[in-house]
Amino acid sequence: MRPVLTAILSLCFCLVATSSPCPAAASSKSLQIYFIDVEGGQATLLVSPSGESLLIDTGWPGYEGRDADRIIAAAHQASIKQLDYVLITHYHRDHVGGVPQLVDGIKIGTFVDHGPNLEDSEVTRADYAAYEKAIAGHAHVVVKPGWGIPIKGMEVKVLSAAGDHITSPLPGAGEANSYCASEPAAATDSTENARSVGVLITYGRFRFLDLGDLTKKKEIEIACPNNLLGTVDLFLVTHHGADLSNSKAMVWALHPRVAVIDNGARKGSSPAAWQIVHDSPGLEDLWQLHYAAESDKDHNVSDERIANVKENCEGKSIKVTAEKDGSFTVTNARTGVQKTYTKK
Repeated sequence: MRPVLTAILSLCFCLVATSSPCPAAASSKSLQIYFIDVEGGQATLLVSPSGESLLIDTGWPGYEGRDADRIIAAAHQASIKQLDYVLITHYHRDHVGGVPQLVDGIKIGTFVDHGPNLEDSEVTRADYAAYEKAIAGHAHVVVKPGWGIPIKGMEVKVLSAAGDHITSPLPGAGEANSYCASEPAAATDSTENARSVGVLITYGRFRFLDLGDLTKKKEIEIACPNNLLGTVDLFLVTHHGADLSNSKAMVWALHPRVAVIDNGARKGSSPAAWQIVHDSPGLEDLWQLHYAAESDKDHNVSDERIANVKENCEGKSIKVTAEKDGSFTVTNARTGVQKTYTKK
């Protein structure tokens, strides 16, 4: 992309972070969130009440375009013909791998990421090179903590990127975190996981947190000694429910009402992390994209809250429909089971 256009787009993103968000046009529509099954990777599609869209990550490469096809099917279900923004949290294959196939299947506006790959790994360097090649000719913005992504109808705040994170509390946050005292020290992580772009999406009183694959040391830095994030209604369990992430001090301080694990049949949803989320104070429900086949019955939720119970599956999704008053409804696409969480 030409340097002038890069500068203009970066300025627009930065202005969102440093000024009050513009009020959205009056609308009776809801915020739609689709947790798309990409077999243990991430692909989360958000469609604002104004009809603008944000896709967070693109799943795996290969598999005859399986993940790109599932993303495009979700876009059609949401009645959108293009993806306005595609945010890549980091350059691991299960997050960035689907980009080359996705760009061939649907119109994409702007790619958003944390900048160049920061992991010394041959496979990650290869996946980053494939990503760079695929997005050539598209608008591209590198974001920093504190910036916003300008989507009408919802506020998207960048919390972490390239190993950095916000240092001041979000509005209403900043209280001392009593869970920090018992939290073990976490090791430094030199992989792309620790460089994940994490975002908080706000629609009225509804708050949804997605930290990509951010690992424990970085989680603790934004939760201790003071909780810079506050509380959330919906939490995408970090790193597919891996125990390299999901520190108790952060998860419990968030007090999520509902959590979703985007695990695969044999990836993520470790018993230790599952238990931390399950026991989080105030949690009303936990939902899973897959039954965790390598776990046990005690560390899986009931079938009605699992989108895919068999390893060889159709790739069913979990959908969340959120209202401005903070209420939201979760739907299991496999069964049609719905549950509404009223405003608080």
